[in-house]
Formats: sequence, C-alpha cells, structure tokens
Amino acid sequence: MLRTFMLAMVVGLIAIGCTGKKSESEGKETPIATSGPTQVEFEAKDGTRVYADLYMTEAGKDAPIILLFHQARANAAEYSPIAPRLAKEGFNCLAVDLRSGGTAWQRKNRTAEQFDQEQSYESAFADMVAALEWAKTEGYGKIIAFGSSYSASLAFRLAAENQEIREVIAFSPGEYFQQKGIVAQWASQVAVPVFVSCAPSEIAETEKIFDAIATEEKSFHTPEQGLHGASALRADKNAEGAEAIWKALLEFLAGVEEGPEPEPEPIPEG
Repeated sequence: MLRTFMLAMVVGLIAIGCTGKKSESEGKETPIATSGPTQVEFEAKDGTRVYADLYMTEAGKDAPIILLFHQARANAAEYSPIAPRLAKEGFNCLAVDLRSGGTAWQRKNRTAEQFDQEQSYESAFADMVAALEWAKTEGYGKIIAFGSSYSASLAFRLAAENQEIREVIAFSPGEYFQQKGIVAQWASQVAVPVFVSCAPSEIAETEKIFDAIATEEKSFHTPEQGLHGASALRADKNAEGAEAIWKALLEFLAGVEEGPEPEPEPIPEG
C-alpha cells in the first residue's frame, strides 16, 4: 500500500513539473525558427531550368533574402551548413545550383546535369539573373548577392547591372574570365555595401578588386586561417578559422542592417 502511495506521489510530481511552473528558459528570446530547405525551380532567359534550395526564416518575406552562389565544380550543397546559420540570424537564403558546377560535396548539380558538356563560368550569370528575378517576383524587398570564387566575381556584375541588389558578399573573387580586368571594372560600378574575404594566399590579387569597389561602405576581411571561397565558413573544412570569419561577416551584416549613424545636428550660433 505504501509502495503504491509513493509511486502515485512520484507520478504526481512529474505531472506538476511538466504542466506547472515554467522553466527558466521559457519566455526568453529564442533564435528565429527556420524551415526547409525546400526545392524551388525557375527558368533562366535561355529556357534552362534552374534549381535551388530555399531556407526560410520565421519572419518570412519580411526578412531579407541572400542569394547564395557556389564555386566551380560545386553546387548548392556548398552552403548546406552555412545557410541554416544565416537563416537563424534572420536572413532567408536561396542556395542556387548554377549551370557551371559539378558534384562536389557528394551531391549532384541539378542545373548542370541538364547539359552534356561543362559550361563556362560566364554562362552561369544567366542563372544568377534568374535567381534575382525569382526573388523579385516572390516579393522579397531586400536582396543580397553572396558569391564564392567565380560566382563572387559575377556577383559584382549582378550588382552593377541590377539596382535591386542591396549588398554584395564576395568570397575569393578574382579575374577568372578571358577579359582580364573586367571584374575590377564591374566592382567600380558597385555603390552598395560590400564584404570581401579570401584565403591568405589570395590577398594581393583580391585587393586589386576590392580597391576598385566604388562604395566607401566596404569591408575586406583577411583571416589568418582561411580557405578559397565560401568553404572558409564551414567548420568541417576550416575548423580553426571559420568562427573568426563568421564573426566578421555577421558584424558586417548587422552594421548594414542598422544603417549609418545619423550626423549630429549643427549647434545654432549665438
């Protein structure tokens, strides 16, 4: 009888703990919830079907969207551990399979596999424009272009030719195209805030492009531990250096979101 009574007491206490007083963590602000990724499709101007992974924040389309473009021989999976973190910071993300890519990260490139031959870097620009058009059609107000390696270079062109791009994030941009100097030329036409980062061995070449960027709202992060492209943000590839780069990137994004401090009003004479 006593044993039965003790058992009932324990069960009752557990029930009270589950339904009674709130834990210390309840009521506190929690990270923004995300859903996805979900696959989306849209068509480039030449009729190519472009595939992408969409990571949504709880705020939905009221939050900015970052268009994530991968490096050579890669695909949207380059951003598999990066996009969820950006989403938790309040940014929707669209990781795009560009036609110039491949099977890196143990995943196929859904856009590239439609072609019998490897496509040029320049040809992928059509897919980037298509991603921008999709974001505009879907009603996203603020659109950010994020490129890795060759797509970082093309992100400058995207921003130079489309005023809807409000910010540019470029990891390891370079003069990867036949017309040398064209990337610096595109950069000289970009008037929106820009974040640039690269591997230590790439600083000298990347700096030439950075110096050409028209806007004064630009940041060049040169990490001690870095890798080529956006992979530098992946802890599985850059265990010692990824977090420092994340810190610099998130500080840039936070600073841009807050906007510049207003200039103080002049003190009236007399």
